[in-house]
Amino acid sequence: MRKITLLLLLCLALVGCAAVDTAKESMSGIFDYFSGGEDNAEPPTPLVESTPELDAQVLWKESIGVGADQQSLKLTPAIGAGKVIAADREGVVQARDAKTGNLLWEVGTEIPFSAGPSLAAGRIILGSSKAKVIALNSENGEQLWENTVSSEVLAVPVITRGIVIVRTTAGEVVALDEKTGRRLWTYEHSVPALSIRGTGMPLVVGDNVIVGYDNGKLVALKLSNGKYVWEATIAMPKGRSEIERLVDLDVDPIETGGTIYVASYNGGVSAVSASDGEVLWRNEKISSHTGLSYDSRHLYLSDSLGQVLQIEQSRGAGLWKQKELNHRKLTAPTLYQNYLVVGDYEGYVHWLSTSDGRQLGRVQITDSAIDVKPIVVDGIVYVYAKDGTLAALTAH
Repeated sequence: MRKITLLLLLCLALVGCAAVDTAKESMSGIFDYFSGGEDNAEPPTPLVESTPELDAQVLWKESIGVGADQQSLKLTPAIGAGKVIAADREGVVQARDAKTGNLLWEVGTEIPFSAGPSLAAGRIILGSSKAKVIALNSENGEQLWENTVSSEVLAVPVITRGIVIVRTTAGEVVALDEKTGRRLWTYEHSVPALSIRGTGMPLVVGDNVIVGYDNGKLVALKLSNGKYVWEATIAMPKGRSEIERLVDLDVDPIETGGTIYVASYNGGVSAVSASDGEVLWRNEKISSHTGLSYDSRHLYLSDSLGQVLQIEQSRGAGLWKQKELNHRKLTAPTLYQNYLVVGDYEGYVHWLSTSDGRQLGRVQITDSAIDVKPIVVDGIVYVYAKDGTLAALTAH
């Protein structure tokens, strides 16, 4: 028992920086292994053959090096000007034609990219595990500038009004000049010793930058100078153990109609006034660490069990729940026409009905996990898997 106790204490010290899906899963697996017990986690729901209600097709499929190399990173393709820009863990960056997948250019930087790219005004911005922020020319991949921040970048950088907003795992928010990489301002915030790996992407609303932290706080900063504007408590830690009290805001917040919506691991989903940080409603029954999508009236998300939910924007009440994909480690859902699109841990892309969540069709693009939210541009769904498979899909 002493050996087990020491091992658990060691894991608690390390889990904040370990590349695991959740701290709870990691601790459970280690305890079971050394105690001789069995993993009691519910297995992923097997897929059942059924007659599809729509025809999902792969337009093209290509490889971007090693992808995320099976690690928990935020390597999300950027799409614009008819190109798809994607990067892999070993520093490869490719630009491909968005319609055909044909390679336009490729560069090998040997930088361990961990977040990005973002694309704007002819520049590509990426973050790395070595605390580097890199800018490349979007026409040929030539490096334009490089800057160093406090720690690993695990949130996709945001480019707006000539400013690059970077969020680090150490809680730092940095504003850089888009053209030169010069540091404009820095905001520092402490982070808990124990947290789930990952950070939410900063959200720019009006003149403010919105950032969620691992202590359940949502903070607004002035875009121009990084000054504090307001702070909202989104999730309250509960439980006796450090693991039970995890309330990480690792989900990218979204905004529509002057309201910010944010989900948290173990801390619910909340609606917050963008003007002053007032919490308008909170649904504490939902736990999510993937992301949100929305239409004119509803929010859509995948929860920590792999269930897809539709909830009301106005008061947070649940409307329907798709349970047939339980524990398949779903991505956040993306709206595509009148459907939802999610990826899973076996490389399947699923189409669901927005009216009731039923499965309409699916296609497998690889046997590797998809953990990046699908992207929809000009009627095409782009999916990037952990093994570097980049695919463009449609459905009708």
